[in-house]
Amino acid sequence: MKHGRKTTFKERLEIVQYTLAHDKDYQKAIDKYKISYSQVYSWVRKFEKDGEAALQDKRGKTVKDREFETLSETERLKLEILRLKERNEYLETENIILKKLDEIERRR
Repeated sequence: MKHGRKTTFKERLEIVQYTLAHDKDYQKAIDKYKISYSQVYSWVRKFEKDGEAALQDKRGKTVKDREFETLSETERLKLEILRLKERNEYLETENIILKKLDEIERRR
């Protein structure tokens, strides 16, 4: 049994096209590209159902991340300023709480 390996979008597309061109001969694709049967089978099914877009690896990227990539530089900087302001407020609040805790412990 072959173990899975990391592949790029272009590799997955090439593997799927090769498999479909050879009448779904998964074994040929397995031997040529050194990947597992389950991967080839999964990619072919995804490709047939949803096309090339289904072969994209979207792990680790949220909708917000994808939206962030489409923003202009000015919009990105504004969002970064907002994020830093929120972080600053959080740290100030944490600092106040720690001072209060220290004060309470000194009273004991």
